[in-house]
Amino acid sequence: MKVSIFITCVADIFYPEVGKDVVEILEDLGCEVDFPKTQTCCGQPAYNSGYVKETKTAAKHMIEAFASSEYVVAPSGSCAMMVHEFSSLFSESEADWKKKATELGNKTYEFTQFLVEVLGKEDLGAELHKKATVHTSCHMSRLMGIKEPPQKLLKCVKGLEVVSLPHNYDCCGFGGTFSVKMPEISEQMVEEKVKHIMETGAELLIGMDCSCLMNIKGRLTRNGYPIDVKHIAQVLNEDRKQGGI
Repeated sequence: MKVSIFITCVADIFYPEVGKDVVEILEDLGCEVDFPKTQTCCGQPAYNSGYVKETKTAAKHMIEAFASSEYVVAPSGSCAMMVHEFSSLFSESEADWKKKATELGNKTYEFTQFLVEVLGKEDLGAELHKKATVHTSCHMSRLMGIKEPPQKLLKCVKGLEVVSLPHNYDCCGFGGTFSVKMPEISEQMVEEKVKHIMETGAELLIGMDCSCLMNIKGRLTRNGYPIDVKHIAQVLNEDRKQGGI
């Protein structure tokens, strides 16, 4: 099975180790992994700001970059969701692009979704003795409907105690350009999120979107809270044994 990695901007720039963990896991599961070097931003910041024309340019570039891919996997539900939105950018008069966009959307998956729903894997043989809580990103849970895959995967991590996060599905306040355009509101939202995280008594926060983790980690650090933050790929690749796969 051939899998192309759509690394996403935030992971590429701020969390390259997440990309490495994703690749290691997929390769150990028997996937032939490649990284199309011409890939760029999916255009979500422009799309959320109303710049449809500019978003279409980014979408066309991404469609061409992943044209030959069998599967496309992203360590982000938010960016994977944007790829699924590409087809809505094109009118019926642009039937060829609309068809190509639909095809790309149909073969694009969020990382945990791909592991559970396509590869049928839940126990990767990971081991991590920590008390953790989980933040589920908005786009991943609400727009893509991905809720169970992360839970199933984390349930199989040996030694990991997962405690429920109050108001788990509340936004952390990042929202891409939202945090830039409405910083005061964004700040209050992430402060509320951090308060709920602290209530759990967890020593580790796990998330599926690097952008959310970057936002929450920033607030935790500024508040002086000693809680580690990890992407789920990092957790699933922790002390992993081949036998678990």
